[in-house]
Amino acid sequence: MMHNPIAQELNAVIKKGNPHVLEMMSKIGRRLYFPKGILSQSAEARQKAYDKFNATIGIATEDLRTMCLPTVMSFLNEKKLRPSDGLTYASSFGIPGLRQLWREQLFEKNPSLEGKTVSLPVVANGITHGISVFADIFMDPDDVAIFPDKMWGNTILALSVRGDVHIVQFPMFTPEGGFNLAAFEETVRRQAETNYKVTVFLNFPNNPTGYTITDSEGQRITEILTQVAEEGTNVLAVTDDAYFGLRYEDSAIAESLFARLADRHPRLLAVKLDGATKELFVWGLRVGFITYGAKVDGEPVAFYDALERKTAGNIRGTISNASHLSQSIVRKALQTPEIYDEREEKVAILKRRALKVKETVYDPKYADAWSVYPFNSGYFMCLGLKTVEAEPLRVHLLDTCRVGIIAAGTHDIRVAFSSVDEENIPDLFDAVYEGIKELENG
Repeated sequence: MMHNPIAQELNAVIKKGNPHVLEMMSKIGRRLYFPKGILSQSAEARQKAYDKFNATIGIATEDLRTMCLPTVMSFLNEKKLRPSDGLTYASSFGIPGLRQLWREQLFEKNPSLEGKTVSLPVVANGITHGISVFADIFMDPDDVAIFPDKMWGNTILALSVRGDVHIVQFPMFTPEGGFNLAAFEETVRRQAETNYKVTVFLNFPNNPTGYTITDSEGQRITEILTQVAEEGTNVLAVTDDAYFGLRYEDSAIAESLFARLADRHPRLLAVKLDGATKELFVWGLRVGFITYGAKVDGEPVAFYDALERKTAGNIRGTISNASHLSQSIVRKALQTPEIYDEREEKVAILKRRALKVKETVYDPKYADAWSVYPFNSGYFMCLGLKTVEAEPLRVHLLDTCRVGIIAAGTHDIRVAFSSVDEENIPDLFDAVYEGIKELENG
């Protein structure tokens, strides 16, 4: 199949900036482009045509303003959000002002990015969609993706079920309770021996365990991936930062590994998937971001622009664009100074819950029932059950005392303390313990 001329141009730009990044792309990724069709013609018309004679874009206007239904607008505050802020199409790249603002904040939150260049974030319909977009662009069937054995199940749907990607896992924790660096390195190196590229997903705070690596663990992960790249294997390092910023102990690293991995080695491409979803407590708005960090030969602007155009082309060909209304709400919220204090108040609530959980689950009275996986951040924590299986316990608790937990493995349960008020936490774990004893006694 011949590649579209625009795709060929983008491939040439990427190859000039870093040929290894082009090597990492899937067949779809190399074919992708952002079309110079209606959208680009409409953008040009917005700059040059008279408003009253702009007959390009497929929306309706009235008296040179976005046409709208009063009932729809009655649910919005028009003093803050005009019809054109929410009812019209957004660019497949995302709202320019939001993309700029998010990148500025990436540098503020991640000091290790100082002096580096990264792409403008492209807006996805949440991080789940971002994972699918990444997979389309960079993963062919039978490519390898490396995860710990404690991973978010939806990733299997996005990569393995939809894309036929081969998922390889390693034990996440050592017996002492830290991140299993030896198992991580052994798995990455073993896959590098038989594959020209490896993809490593780094999800911290981790779903389901709520664990974030320490600074020294993060440094060692960075060194391992850099060494593998130096030895000749292309490395895609994907940081799934869905729960970024929800950090409750000083032991947890404060910044994303993306900041350390970006611009690290020509054979290492860092991809950051994050979003407003959890950072701003706006789960249903579905505003996520895809950002690239690479070592680029020459001027990085054209290189990143080509990657952004392929990414936007994928979005254009699947969902057209993420919600304009959601993006406008997030952009305006981020421009409101009060939101940062508001957010800290909510993070403090979650921290108190996490500390209450930690105080509760390590009580010696529970020692015969479960072990506790390390947790210091995020929404969740996990228990390893000693005497019963997770699924029968989940069903029993739901049926007998209306307690909801997640079976996260044969003997693991996940508890979302994010959705349990602090005063109810001891009673919750008492109920889990009682349920275990009831199952033990038949």
